[in-house]
Amino acid sequence: MNYETTVSLDKKSKKSDTKKEVKIYDQKPTAAFIGASWSALLIGMTSYCIGLWNADMQLNEKGYYFTILLFGLFSVISVQKAVRDKLEDIPVTDIYYSISWFTTVTSIVLLVIGLWNADLILSEKGFYGMSFLLSLFAAIAVQKNTRDVQYIDRSCDEEK
Repeated sequence: MNYETTVSLDKKSKKSDTKKEVKIYDQKPTAAFIGASWSALLIGMTSYCIGLWNADMQLNEKGYYFTILLFGLFSVISVQKAVRDKLEDIPVTDIYYSISWFTTVTSIVLLVIGLWNADLILSEKGFYGMSFLLSLFAAIAVQKNTRDVQYIDRSCDEEK
């Protein structure tokens, strides 16, 4: 779904007539999409945590995998925020943007390394990988929906 509408504005300058395009986001995400995003996030996180709770691992291993989940969720939200800030012309430093991407990739790599070396059956490794990725994707969608609603509400308030 494209939330973007382009409006052309005439901008007269001394040298030539130019048109500047302004992007206007005027469609909120549907309640169904917002609900699906939150559901996916809760299902992914809950299933990952239930899997950890029931796993036959030492407590330090469970802590490692839980910390990677939290680290990954924070990282992808940070990436989504940085990308959205750039889209809305809010200044984002290159170092913050780069660190956000670096930590996102690092969290995924750490999970892969941990699962590669874990004494788990292949189906358990797949379960952790899929519930982790579902959680990361859903966190991005929830953050995007939150920003879309906030942006559109703020735009509507400014027009009044």
